[in-house]
Amino acid sequence: MSSATTLSALTFELKGRCSRSKARASTLTLPHGPVDLPMFMPVATQASLKGLTPEQLEETSCRLCLNNTYHLGLKPGQAALDAIGGAHKLQGWNYNILTDSGGFQMVSLLKLAKVTEDGVRFLSPHDGTPMLLTPEHSIDLQNSIGSDIIMQLDDVIQTTSPDYDRMKEAMERSVRWLDRCIAAHKNPDRQNLFCIIQGGLDLEMRRECCREMVKRDTPGVAVGGLSGGEAKSEFCKVVDTCTDLLPQQKPRYVMGIGYPEDIVVAVGLGADMFDCVWPTRTARFGNAITAYGVLNLKHARYAEDFAPMEEGCRCTACRPRAEGGLGVTRAYIHHLAAKETVGAHLVTMHNVHHMLDLMKRIRNAILEDSYAAFAKDFFLKYFPKQKGPPDWAVEALKGAGIDLLD
Repeated sequence: MSSATTLSALTFELKGRCSRSKARASTLTLPHGPVDLPMFMPVATQASLKGLTPEQLEETSCRLCLNNTYHLGLKPGQAALDAIGGAHKLQGWNYNILTDSGGFQMVSLLKLAKVTEDGVRFLSPHDGTPMLLTPEHSIDLQNSIGSDIIMQLDDVIQTTSPDYDRMKEAMERSVRWLDRCIAAHKNPDRQNLFCIIQGGLDLEMRRECCREMVKRDTPGVAVGGLSGGEAKSEFCKVVDTCTDLLPQQKPRYVMGIGYPEDIVVAVGLGADMFDCVWPTRTARFGNAITAYGVLNLKHARYAEDFAPMEEGCRCTACRPRAEGGLGVTRAYIHHLAAKETVGAHLVTMHNVHHMLDLMKRIRNAILEDSYAAFAKDFFLKYFPKQKGPPDWAVEALKGAGIDLLD
């Protein structure tokens, strides 16, 4: 067993807790500055958030975004990253970066991949060249990328897989691969290696993985393998089970989670960090996230709607021109959607701002110890056409101490 305790390039300070749930507010200080938790990380897979310049991303208040090791290793490649001095310089980003190890691509590109104890053998989607991604190579690439948080290579399979033996193999292999990642990590003084808890939907397997991973004492801990089509109630049980076993003084990252309702529940279950492509991907289809749900601005009903995408929103797109914004209307986005790329850019700007503003409001509610009221208000607004919040959210938060129906 390897240990990552000798050096850490982060500090984690708890600032407040919800008295009724496991929600907590904290400050995570990384090499490129502090980040307030709970927080959502926009996904800049190829060292670029589709549709936004680095300056526009900065204006949304983002201070930690996600890049993907697998994609950056293919292009621009490790030699180019070493030559320029890492992804911060490559993409002109002065704040923090987290890199996914490439493990998720085992699921999304499984037709091209084969998992062995050595690593993942796959065919390059660019030119079909055979490649091998090992724990050591993943860490070496992330050392070249220079990200502030790096992720271990883990063995990922769909949570809905009925193959118990394969799930257990993946969980145990992820532990072994963490040891190899720790041994290969060259920059623990400036890059933080996070472990990833696996085990599918089997709660005892998750507990076993938590116990083993916690022994390695990495600077932070992630819960992986979710958002793969499992029932929301099952997702909640996994998050709740894992956070019960994770250290209080370390950040907890639930990977691949980006729907606002999922985040509000997961925060109540004790999670701190989230990421997902959904807010930016759905923007490219003309969908604007608001406090009252998602608006499909391509719909004809918005053709003569001259309100901003979201009333009261302070993003650059929605803010009135008189206040330094662009004063974009729903009608204008309706006109541009599916015709001009600038429409996707404007909705992306709004959606990222909305998600980060949601996280600020969540944090403030925790600090004021009003998270239960916040969660009730959120679900009342976000599902206006439903008779109350979804059953899975009611069940999960009630188990954590918040009764949405009270």
